[in-house]
Amino acid sequence: MIPASTLAVFALAALLLAVTPGPAVLYIVARSVHQGRRAGMLSALGIAAGGLVHVLAAVAGLSALLVSSALAFTAVRWAGAVYLVWLGVKTLRGGADAESASPPPAAPRRIFLQGFVVNVLNPKTALFFLAFLPQFVSPTRGSVPAQILLLGLTFISIASTSDLTYALLAGTVARRVGRTARARRATRLVTGGAYLALGAGAALAGTSHE
Repeated sequence: MIPASTLAVFALAALLLAVTPGPAVLYIVARSVHQGRRAGMLSALGIAAGGLVHVLAAVAGLSALLVSSALAFTAVRWAGAVYLVWLGVKTLRGGADAESASPPPAAPRRIFLQGFVVNVLNPKTALFFLAFLPQFVSPTRGSVPAQILLLGLTFISIASTSDLTYALLAGTVARRVGRTARARRATRLVTGGAYLALGAGAALAGTSHE
């Protein structure tokens, strides 16, 4: 359906985009540093699942509706921003207890769902798929929705591999830095600050769309 040469070019472009650190990578790294490699990897899988929702939305045409509606775009953007700020405040309010011992392990399902929600509530992901995928789609090759689905799944597979690698590296580095009270405090502050920065970025991004 899609020529191998076109798919190869798409895969290369997707790889270059995936390895370039962005909001999703920052979120995953923050999780890995604060709660370990397992949490980072679960977050990466949650991000991937959220990306799949955007791909299916693009196939169904819902993403185009979101982008065309300033009200819907703004509502989703602010929901995502508030959620990230809430995660940041929650992390920063860990207090002395969080600095005297390693952070208690969070439920895997909860970590996965938080990553999922973060990506689903990111309208920029919808914008990205609508802008990027159609460049490699041709109506003369058959079903356009099927082509978008194939390209979207390919991108998610590549991005997930990159994200999981970031999670492993960040978790490994955090382990070697140490688990002293000072290191845990610094980790908590950096992680909470990262969430707040992501929330602020989500709130400010796309204002030109309104």
